[in-house]
Amino acid sequence: MPMQLRRRGFVSLLPPLALAACSSPDPGLYVIAVRPGAAVPSGPPIVQLRDIGLPSYLDRREIVRSSEDYKIGLRPNDWWAEPLGAMLGRVLALELAQRLPGSNVYRDNGAISLDPNAVVAVNVQRLDVDQARTLQLLAQAAVEFNRPRRTASRTFTIAKSVAAATVVAEVAATSDAVAELADGIAQMLQR
Repeated sequence: MPMQLRRRGFVSLLPPLALAACSSPDPGLYVIAVRPGAAVPSGPPIVQLRDIGLPSYLDRREIVRSSEDYKIGLRPNDWWAEPLGAMLGRVLALELAQRLPGSNVYRDNGAISLDPNAVVAVNVQRLDVDQARTLQLLAQAAVEFNRPRRTASRTFTIAKSVAAATVVAEVAATSDAVAELADGIAQMLQR
């Protein structure tokens, strides 16, 4: 009887051991870098940045390599270090604060709740590499000014060459594209 129990115990360990042996190493975690930009003279005193809208195909932990040829190409062991929408919001808020030194820029999902002079909303439609190894960022931005009440909107189509066929080069190009988006939004926020 004790021998059967030991065998059962050993056999019950086989599936987890087999899965552990087949699993991949720890994933590489990547972040979008904050890039400096030119300061613009006069933005609204208080700017609120809403959560970034993402299409479902981008809203995942794996970095999307491509959306060409009717299929999504993923980098299965290369992940964003935080949810992509949250990271884009964090990076854009930091970049806008740097570009608008006279403005207080905060995100709407944080602890700060102020009456904003301008509310910025961004929808990202595409953020991946095409067959020509060019990172494509397609985004829509809208600004609603509070005093006086007016709106502005713009579609951004940003293309950045990816220096090499590596995830680091793709993330670097993504960082450059997001910085260009921040430049454009900062221009939209001019009074």
